Amino acid sequence: MPDLSKLMAIARPIAWGAAEILMQHYESPDSLKIRDKGGDDGSVTSADLAANEFILNQLQSQLGTENFAYLSEETEDNVNRLNHDWVWMIDPMDGTSDFINRTGEFAVHIGLTYRQHPVLGLVAAPVFGKLFTAIKDRGAFLEFKDGASTQIQVSPKTQLDEMIAISSRSHRSDKLDYILTRLPKVMELAVGSIGGKLGSIAQGSADYYISVSGKSAPKDWDYCAPEIILTEAGGDLTHFDRTELTYNNPDISQWGNIIASNGYGHKQLCELSQSILSEFDASLEI
Repeated sequence: MPDLSKLMAIARPIAWGAAEILMQHYESPDSLKIRDKGGDDGSVTSADLAANEFILNQLQSQLGTENFAYLSEETEDNVNRLNHDWVWMIDPMDGTSDFINRTGEFAVHIGLTYRQHPVLGLVAAPVFGKLFTAIKDRGAFLEFKDGASTQIQVSPKTQLDEMIAISSRSHRSDKLDYILTRLPKVMELAVGSIGGKLGSIAQGSADYYISVSGKSAPKDWDYCAPEIILTEAGGDLTHFDRTELTYNNPDISQWGNIIASNGYGHKQLCELSQSILSEFDASLEI
């Protein structure tokens, strides 16, 4: 059994290093190369690829490939990962559209799963100089570039009409808008990157997030690292029917309808969202 503390000590400077690579490209937009990946997969930039190469080279040179498998957005999937208990889930830049549009709301995701469940995660927010980290059963932390670190916790709000919803700026649909407009909340914020959204809930600045898949869905690397950070901060992440997400399946898409929350109103949010979704589906049949 690997020592998770030692693995975090290895991964932390890698996450900061990848964040620095992204910032170098972000500060030189004229030299940025952008390519459409086709279908619903969005775009990839020279920044994504540079950060991806750095992360994989660093992890594999220090940890090897015998005991660990690696799944990354910008590298061809190797199904041999299914034979491994320990799998690193990497998104060198979550929120590429936000990087291109220069909102600053993009992140580096490095997560580790053991037998299909997250046990360690890092989410770096390069523009804001922040690094979220978590190890299973040891809490979640927010670290800054100067080395300062503080433990984070979700907000204590229990009433849905007092909660702040956080939503996607670019991935919208009629179904999602229908649900969000009908859920109780005090306000709604639009933020890029799933890591940024779940990080906001983990540190108590937002309270819930809804995702509904359509023709495409988020992938393992989108949720793995943010999930362990959120749950270690006291939050919850499930499908509407309250089943858990699992990782390192043959299909790496996280299909279905998903809720991340501060945990206190999670059951009620799930039930309400499921009911509203049923109304939406019924309206399509009329």
